[in-house]
Amino acid sequence: MRFSAVYNTDVGIKKKTNQDSLAIKIAETPDGQALFSLVCDGMGGLAKGEVASKEVICAFCNWFDQQFAEMVKNESFSEGALKYQWLHLAVDMNEKIKAYGEQNGIMLGTTISAILMYRGRYYIVHVGDSRIYQMSSTVQQLTADQTLVAREIAAGRLTPEQAETDSRRSVLLQCIGASPVVEPDFVAGDIQAGATYMICSDGFRHKISNDEIMSKIGPAACGTEAEMEDGCKFLTELVKYRKETDNITVVLIKTE
Repeated sequence: MRFSAVYNTDVGIKKKTNQDSLAIKIAETPDGQALFSLVCDGMGGLAKGEVASKEVICAFCNWFDQQFAEMVKNESFSEGALKYQWLHLAVDMNEKIKAYGEQNGIMLGTTISAILMYRGRYYIVHVGDSRIYQMSSTVQQLTADQTLVAREIAAGRLTPEQAETDSRRSVLLQCIGASPVVEPDFVAGDIQAGATYMICSDGFRHKISNDEIMSKIGPAACGTEAEMEDGCKFLTELVKYRKETDNITVVLIKTE
């Protein structure tokens, strides 16, 4: 299996700094290509959110370059080993960012939504409310928002429509760097050949529908990397036109 990947990130119409960070890595292995990508959304309203998001990006990219490469080399890769390493890395980064904040008298934090695609499977680690989607004939959200409104929806106290305009929409139940403890979600599944996969910060998705996403960056719309890039840029500009005030980041991955 082979991959194509593009991204678009934008400070948006209101904020002075872009606190979102992202990375895309594709490596050749004896089992074909491996892709690793992640989006981290530094907490809006918290000081130095861009520091937290970039630190987590760097830590997980170093994991891919070193520990993942070592597992591939030694033929020791397993879902259990991956989950163990990711959990400990998330916990370690939570403690390091908290310590940095305490030393500097500030509060900072970040979400993380990361995906590894390898040997026909995808593996996801997730904290917060950035999202990962799979798009084939339909749009499927692979991550669950760790937010107050998501918990209220699950409890039947809010409808999804009410949650879209609820003032508590951005209140996270946990994030890396600003939570006493973090308990990342871990998701795994089979990659669908010909599907597109999207990672995005919450600023990208609030003002557009799943139908609009499918029409611009679903499999039928993404024959080439240029079309993938155009679709991401179009939707970003549409989100800005509709007055989204947050930073806006999207990564798009196509499988072949």
